[in-house]
Amino acid sequence: MVVRSVLLFVLAAVLEIGGAWLVWQGVREHRGWLWMGAGVIALGAYGFVAAFQPDAHFGRVLAAYGGVFIAGSLLWGMALDGFRPDRWDVGGALIALLGVALIMYGPR
Repeated sequence: MVVRSVLLFVLAAVLEIGGAWLVWQGVREHRGWLWMGAGVIALGAYGFVAAFQPDAHFGRVLAAYGGVFIAGSLLWGMALDGFRPDRWDVGGALIALLGVALIMYGPR
């Protein structure tokens, strides 16, 4: 169950961060409507993926996803935009991921 949840979080991050990046590229880098349209589709798909999380509580899933989004955004920036996080970025992302673990997988 945890593995499935983590994989869904990763897929959701790729869709949401990737979708936002495509829109950014279309608007800020003037790459055009095709990029923006692909971004909108990816952002919509993200909403469906998030709905498949095993936990039934919307607030818990989206709160935890916030931590995944933080770490994923830094990784995306490194992979596609040449961003280099400093120790504060890395520390903040690790704290956020600890929050994800506590929110989603802590004993209830």
